[in-house]
Amino acid sequence: MTYQLDELNLESTLGQTGVLDNSRAIPVIDFSDFEDRREEIKEALWDAATQVGFFQIRNHPIPMALIDESFAHSERLFSLTKEEKAKFSLLDGQNAGWEYKNQVRPSTGTADQKESYQITLPKMEGLWPSQQQLPDFKEQLLEMEHRAWQLGMAILSCFAEKLGKPSDFFTDAHDRASGQYQSTLRLLHYLPLDKSYIPQAGIWRAGAHSDFDCLTMVFQRTGQDGLQVCPGKDAHHKQSWTEVPAYNDVITCNIGDMLMRWSDDKLKSTLHRVIMPQHIGAHPARYSMAFFCQANKDQLIESALDKYDSMTAAEYLRYRLSANF
Repeated sequence: MTYQLDELNLESTLGQTGVLDNSRAIPVIDFSDFEDRREEIKEALWDAATQVGFFQIRNHPIPMALIDESFAHSERLFSLTKEEKAKFSLLDGQNAGWEYKNQVRPSTGTADQKESYQITLPKMEGLWPSQQQLPDFKEQLLEMEHRAWQLGMAILSCFAEKLGKPSDFFTDAHDRASGQYQSTLRLLHYLPLDKSYIPQAGIWRAGAHSDFDCLTMVFQRTGQDGLQVCPGKDAHHKQSWTEVPAYNDVITCNIGDMLMRWSDDKLKSTLHRVIMPQHIGAHPARYSMAFFCQANKDQLIESALDKYDSMTAAEYLRYRLSANF
């Protein structure tokens, strides 16, 4: 299959297993005292994003209690019956609602072994579980979405300044109050496996891909590993993978394709995946949350050097979603 976007055509060639290389370190950035240490943090973010494309943040401002509560709500959501969850199924062509094994990556051609629930604020009418089903779910997850957005905008403000743009350039492009808003908080449940499980080639919890957005922030649970990254600007060709350990108090971040286009490849979108367990037998579920900073629909993504065709964020997201769902 040939896709409209070059990054999708590249992704369609990247489903091989590759080799493991844990000699590389994923940069870890201390985000404490952001306003006082802004210049130091900005340089660390730029170095990580231009050299690796993947980095982790510790001492961030999102309360750990809120993250823990959000994960608890996520587990309760996914424990509902399929019939209950089907009442708020994913909207066609939209990042809003619940899906089950519905995402097929161009890199693999097989369904990711997971279910997920997307929260995109302007699209959520009729897609929230009721207060009777999941008490306080909506309230807590809206707070989590807001706090994740705030952190994402702080990080993107540093990239804006390094790119010679006003510090609020990306905040304006991700206006949370606009009906054009399309940033998304995604709850993820990678399915448990019973004792009959045998690893199969070509089956992934999440197949190799780059993200659609400007910036992704992933929240994980300590010990629930499986995330691997193929970092560096030539990584697509070498196909060597580095494991990214999961910790409750660390946020794992990566650059997405929107920002790669906007920065004329200064900031490089990075290939990543979630592998299936490699041992025969039963394995527990894996949970994560991801916040995708996706520019508002009416934002024009322009390449100053004409490396990419200009298009709105709505057009770009439509191309990516149609290739994945």
